[in-house]
Formats: sequence, structure tokens, C-alpha cells
Amino acid sequence: MNLIRNFDGLLARLSETGRRKRVAMVCPADSHTRYVVERGLKEGFADFVLVCAGECTPDFAAMKGQYPGRVEIIIESTNDGAARRAVAVVRAGEADVLMKGTINTDNLLHAVLDKEHGLLRKGAVLSHVTATYIPAYGKMLVFADAAVIPRPTLEQFDAILGYSAGVSRVLGTACPRVALINFTEKVSDKFPHTLYYMELKRRASEARYGDVLVDGPMDVKTALDTESGQIKGMSSPVVGSADVLVFPNIESGNVFYKTLTLFAGAETAGMLCGTTAPVVVASRADSCESKFYSLAMACVMHDS
Repeated sequence: MNLIRNFDGLLARLSETGRRKRVAMVCPADSHTRYVVERGLKEGFADFVLVCAGECTPDFAAMKGQYPGRVEIIIESTNDGAARRAVAVVRAGEADVLMKGTINTDNLLHAVLDKEHGLLRKGAVLSHVTATYIPAYGKMLVFADAAVIPRPTLEQFDAILGYSAGVSRVLGTACPRVALINFTEKVSDKFPHTLYYMELKRRASEARYGDVLVDGPMDVKTALDTESGQIKGMSSPVVGSADVLVFPNIESGNVFYKTLTLFAGAETAGMLCGTTAPVVVASRADSCESKFYSLAMACVMHDS
């Protein structure tokens, strides 16, 4: 599998497969969603089931005529009804990917997590994984969890590591280098996540996560900058070359996420893991491009 180094490479992977995915879009009612739908149709990798609340906007109705057979419109009376219907469409195998439009994330997750009619795999942990391309770093970087789990337990960290390493592999990294992030490299019971990190490394040594290299705790700069590691006297194949960052809590992961997009101009792509089908719950503040790339990544992950 060829290594995907940036989002152009991600789109090229989709083009190479030549297979269109069917996407259930919940409450498409804004310009960002319109951009995602229209570009997905133009790029040729996605068809859409637009599940609207109340009515469908004229722009989306026009797309149905412009792309015959590739756009279906379903009208529900409420946002919650639209969420339940879209989840049902995916459960029935009538769509491959679920994506949030303007609906509140909590409302959509209520339908996704419904024990009887939702999409969470039995016994699975729900988590969020993000991929980003930072020009100064030169390759795709995966990190988690910036959106779902406030303070992971050991077993939640276990799932986060497995999911994020899996995404990195789908992007073409045969042996992901995983950095377990902390503000320092010291292990201390004052910071329980550092104790969890030691257990994660033990599990990794037993091939719990497949072919990976896991190290930490270490800070973000050490994980991504070789010179920082050399100054600290740290010798590890992960130092300066991480493919995956596992954050200790949602605050640090989310701050990293927002800082990248604001100050580094980085684009991102994110999706939920642990579900029976890829689910995209992009932030309201995400750019049109990031929302589109999130859909593209979800479509690539569907084949994995």
C-alpha cells in the first residue's frame, strides 16, 4: 500500500479505487455542507442520502436533478428524527458512511449510541481520531482523542491506541510510531495516565496492536523534532518521527487540534471509531476543506 503523505494523496487513493460510497448526511442546511456534498459528487467518490429536517433547501434539490441517481432526499419533521432515520439507513446497509450536517453533535450521538438501534459495535469504545497534514512536518500525523473521551481509562487508552494506529496503517504506514504524550518524560503516580502508558508499552511489546513502535511519556516537540530528543538524550525510533500522538486527555488533544488549524494553517480530517460504519462529526468551526477531507478519510476507512 502506497504511503499517503498529504490530503492530495488521500483523494488520489479514492480515485484509484474507482468505487463510490453512499453517504447519509444528517440535516444538510448550510454552505459548508453544500460544499462537501457538491465536491464529493464532482470528485466522483460519493453519492448522498440527504436526510433533512422539515424541508430540503433549493440548492440540494437542484443537485438531485444535476446528478441523476446519485442524490436521494428524505424529509423528517425534526432534527432528532433525521438523526434516527440516517442511522437506520446506515444500519440497513443503504449507506456506507454517516456524516453530520448542521445538527448538534449531541443529538446525532444520541442516535448513534442507541443501544438497540445505533451504530456502536457491541463492547466497543467510542473514540475520535484525527489525521492532519502539517507542511513543516512533511507527512500525515494521526492523533487522538480530541473530541470524545475526557480522561481515558486504561482500557479506553487501549482502544484509542488501537484505533489511531489502524488509521495510520490505512494511510500507508506499515509500522506506525506512536508517541504517548505528556508534558515531561517522567512517570509519576501524580499523573495516572503515565502509569497507563507503561502498561500500553508492555501490551505493545506483546503485539497487542500489531506491528507498532510505542514510546513515552514524551512531549509533543520531542515526538516530532529529532533535535529536541537529542538534547534530552532520548534514544528511541519514535522520537522526532512519530506517526501517531496519543494525548492524555481531551483538553490537551483539543487544544493541539485547534492550535494547528489556527496558527499552522493545517487541514484536518476526523472521524469516530468503534462504530459499525465510519461516522463524521466535524466541528462547526472546521473549514469546508477539513469537513471534505473528513468525508474522504471516512470513505477510505470504509474499505479497510
